[in-house]
Amino acid sequence: MLSYEALRSGKDKIAVIGLGYVGLPLAVHLSRFFSVVGYDRSLERIHELTSGKDRTLEVSDEELANADMEFSSEPDVLARCRLIIVAVPTPIDGHRIPDLRPVCSASEAAGTYLQKGACVVYESTVYPGVTEDVCVPILEETSGLTLGRDFTVGYSPERINPGDTEHTLDKIVKVVSGSDDGTTDLLTRVYGAVVPAGIYPVTSIKVAEAAKVIENTQRDLNIALMNELAMIFDKLGIDTQEVLNAAGTKWNFLPFRPGLVGGHCIGVDPYYLTFKAEALGYHPEMILAGRRINDGMGKYIAERAIKLLIKAGKQVRAARAAVLGVTFKENVPDLRNTRVVDIIRELEEYGLEVLVNDPFADPDEARKYYDVDLVEMDDLSGVDVVIVAVMHGTYRDLGLGGIARLVSGSPAIVVDVKSAFARKEAERLGVLLDRI
Repeated sequence: MLSYEALRSGKDKIAVIGLGYVGLPLAVHLSRFFSVVGYDRSLERIHELTSGKDRTLEVSDEELANADMEFSSEPDVLARCRLIIVAVPTPIDGHRIPDLRPVCSASEAAGTYLQKGACVVYESTVYPGVTEDVCVPILEETSGLTLGRDFTVGYSPERINPGDTEHTLDKIVKVVSGSDDGTTDLLTRVYGAVVPAGIYPVTSIKVAEAAKVIENTQRDLNIALMNELAMIFDKLGIDTQEVLNAAGTKWNFLPFRPGLVGGHCIGVDPYYLTFKAEALGYHPEMILAGRRINDGMGKYIAERAIKLLIKAGKQVRAARAAVLGVTFKENVPDLRNTRVVDIIRELEEYGLEVLVNDPFADPDEARKYYDVDLVEMDDLSGVDVVIVAVMHGTYRDLGLGGIARLVSGSPAIVVDVKSAFARKEAERLGVLLDRI
């Protein structure tokens, strides 16, 4: 079977399938200690990386230039690798059902070129049982090999936080698991070489899968609570952020904040767990309740903007609204599962003309996936209301005064989804500010 020494010496290679937000940083870190091949079926992505650029911004140009590794869009490169790490997305479909096609496709590619003695490790977020019950049968069928006798598998959940320069891969404890003790030991050593923060082995693959899927489910539920509190406090006429700041003076109050919950993790992972629970005959009421609250926040924010227009005596139909930011979080170009689109669609339902700006988002992707045409900041002047949906550094630097100047007439109406601007400043500037 595969040995750590063979990997460390370069005799055996490591392949990383999927070079996105998770796979590329992992491959770059591994390349400092091992012989690594990065495989992605997107030829465009491979051309981009070989030219020294990463549009996800997770890896700097310098890090990419110094990475001693091979990039390829040809799956046959996997035949030269004995440790294969799968780091592809696991999204949900339009009915909020887990879409396992990417991980199944990656399993087919790995199985087609799988060698005896090899190990396949999955990092993609899944519900407990996917690795052994879905992926292993694909590996066995496509390779003609048998798990345990000819190859092994492992699961080590990714913990990448896009745009986070503090909690990087090497600073986050890595959970590892294997189909046998030897595989767990091997993965502990491999990942241990690149994650000095520490390795946490668990007794089974299902435990590791479950640990990953509940991490973001917990965050989702806590944010849902904050969102529900924000709705209650709005009816009471008190400022949510002021309440949370006051409550936060107690040592054990958790610092969660209300807002939109999108992206590929927090807004998606709970549906993997609820899907599995439903399949087992259990209806997960609390998790789904949190999902309903968070999925409804875009509509709620849009309706607050409409109420402000009415309060200011402005006509709603044919009003012009500027939405600042469309990516799922600040200072990243990731548009996956962004809930800002919910705000845009709801405003359009009320008959508003919506202008969207985002300095990080790719205009072609915004148009392709959401039918949203991005505009430059210069084209936003003279709007009736501004919704700061994503607090990119660009908007923070512009400040409340600069954002308010985009609005024609008085008072300038600004909806601050992230509650980044102070009410006292708004009063001084004569801005009608709504903080979520």
